[in-house]
Amino acid sequence: MDLGLAGKTAIVTGGGSGIGKAICFTLANEGAQVVVADLYKDRAEGVAHEIGKWGVKAMGIGGDVSSASDVERMMETVVKEWGGVDVLVNNAGIILQAQTVDMTEPQWNKILTNNLTSCFLCSQAVARQLIKQGRGGRIVNISSIHAELSEPSASAYTAAKGGMEAFSRTLATELAPHKITVNCVRPGATYTELTVPMYTEVVKKALFMRIPLKEIAEAAWIADGVVFLASERARYITGQILAIDGGYLMDGSLPGAEYWK
Repeated sequence: MDLGLAGKTAIVTGGGSGIGKAICFTLANEGAQVVVADLYKDRAEGVAHEIGKWGVKAMGIGGDVSSASDVERMMETVVKEWGGVDVLVNNAGIILQAQTVDMTEPQWNKILTNNLTSCFLCSQAVARQLIKQGRGGRIVNISSIHAELSEPSASAYTAAKGGMEAFSRTLATELAPHKITVNCVRPGATYTELTVPMYTEVVKKALFMRIPLKEIAEAAWIADGVVFLASERARYITGQILAIDGGYLMDGSLPGAEYWK
């Protein structure tokens, strides 16, 4: 199925590793030229180099997407080098474990800034360029199932992801007249370089009691949903949240117990 991404320019923040890297590879596989944006320039350039081996254009840009000046510099570079942009994937983010009663204000601000403010800054910059170009576009924001689920010791993270989803709905309404769609993807448990050590046999056993499909996602599975929402096939979808979680959120059963037995 042709997704209509050949020749499009896509920016992926946090594209140097994990789900972001998988999104970059999947976009490139569909023929999009990819801007790999990451806090760590070597990671960004490494992913861009791998994509370049396929004969697809890619560039790696290092910078902090929670910094307005770095975002402005990134956009100036993309427009200068490639003439514009068509797709933005806001994937950059961090998590910090701390009980709310023990959390410091700098810790709270760091999580909100890196996860939510970065989404605002990049969306604003790209939306301005998309409106100027006048040919529509796509913004896909990477949220989390924890935007809906409570998670002890992650109140700042859940607040940031919940805020991202609320922001996305409003932005979708604002940008609809310009044929720019805005959607969110909520990943569930996913294997990445960061999470693999977390998924011990004990953790996996507990997860599989909650996840109906009894699997932890590969990053590429999340990327498939993201790239669909970034494509021409999703032109009539906006302001929506796509959970890619193996059924985790929708399953209301009691693990290990049945009501009628």
